[in-house]
Amino acid sequence: MRITWSLTVVVALAAGAVVAVRAQVPPRQVSLVVSGGTVVTVDPARNIYDPGAVAIDGNVIVAVGPAADIATRFRGVEQINTTGQVVIPGLINAHTHAPMVLYRGLADDLALQEWLENYIFPAEAKTVSREMVRIGTRLAALEMIQSGTTAYADMYYFEEEIGRVTKAAGLRGILGQTIIQFPVADAKTPAEALVRAEAFIKEFQHDDLIVPAVAPHAPYTNDTKTLQAARALATKYGVPLITHVAETSPEVKNSQAANRGMTPVAYLDSIGFFGPRTLANHVVWASPADIAILRARQVGVSHNPESNMKLASGIAPVPAMLSAGIAVGLGTDGAASNNDLDMFEAMRLAAFLHKLNSGDPRAIPAATALEMATINGARALGLEKQIGSLEAGKRADLISVSMAGARQTPLYNAISHLVYVSRGGDVQTTVVNGRVLMRDRKVLTLNEGSVLQEARTFADSVRAAVAPSPK
Repeated sequence: MRITWSLTVVVALAAGAVVAVRAQVPPRQVSLVVSGGTVVTVDPARNIYDPGAVAIDGNVIVAVGPAADIATRFRGVEQINTTGQVVIPGLINAHTHAPMVLYRGLADDLALQEWLENYIFPAEAKTVSREMVRIGTRLAALEMIQSGTTAYADMYYFEEEIGRVTKAAGLRGILGQTIIQFPVADAKTPAEALVRAEAFIKEFQHDDLIVPAVAPHAPYTNDTKTLQAARALATKYGVPLITHVAETSPEVKNSQAANRGMTPVAYLDSIGFFGPRTLANHVVWASPADIAILRARQVGVSHNPESNMKLASGIAPVPAMLSAGIAVGLGTDGAASNNDLDMFEAMRLAAFLHKLNSGDPRAIPAATALEMATINGARALGLEKQIGSLEAGKRADLISVSMAGARQTPLYNAISHLVYVSRGGDVQTTVVNGRVLMRDRKVLTLNEGSVLQEARTFADSVRAAVAPSPK
């Protein structure tokens, strides 16, 4: 009897064991292979490959594993050598206001309400425009690409401009058109803002990089009718709903006084605001009952330790929220209250803050902080099936971080160094949706000199707008 061998050859050993030996198959050509560094996947098994590699074809990861294995199976049209670096999922900034980088350092060392009402809102009234939003978003995009953020959640005005700039820069954005009760630059009424939000959703509804969202500013800056209309609009199109919630103690007290003793979380729940893909920003002042509501409604939370600390807003009960199973991501907030968009700082301070506050050095371990900046942020935004970890089938969003400096020497534990040592300036490569946005610290999708120059020029108009009137 004749036997025809194809892909495998079966060899019978003396002991009776049978092994399958794969015939030589040429490597599959893919668009990009990132290889040589330590690959921290943040996948369900928390696999780490050292040295490891990631094979990417188009915008999708097709394989992750030991470098030698990937080399036998895949050949990249483009290849990036990450020897001496750590490769991780791109960082997800779960809350910011991108154009507000143009107000960086404008008003510091103030409590939230004074900062907003006496400085930021007046500055915005005089300077926010389409031009301001475009210039500010380009600057923010440059900073995020350089510091390893590959996806960010935003809420601001003229959000369609933010979407266009973000897409052109190659970043992934979950972007919310802001709705607020008083007249602002892009809408004089909440009804007008809702119309703008719907138009924004329609423009980016099926985009590969931009996820449009509805973003009522806060329960204290919108009435019940507007909040419910925002919920209805988000439900109609199946898009995220983003808002600030329980950021300060006065906000909670005012809510209880105005809403029959209900906290902001309880009030929003009572009016049917919470629903699929809701992101609550800050949630600093959350009671156990509030946490139970958030868990029951599957609300994602963005934790913003730096702005909360800088504005002395308080310390969010993050360990309790994580224990309850709430998806808690990390955000920087806007650079006007941070004052940067560096997610490495957010990870480090989140870990340190909760260790100190709880008296337990294990409260937020380094691995948990990294998860909050990656897979947990994706969960909070409803995107965990697409981004947040390095797994075959997910979108190809990743960064590489240098471990070559004195600050990172010696290296015993990659995750420890990522959270407790590394900074945004250590990022060498940024890839989003399979596209290389930065390689060897050179940003490829933005002209750095032009972006910085136009931001500096626009800052002159901000200075003029906020200068005190002559007496």
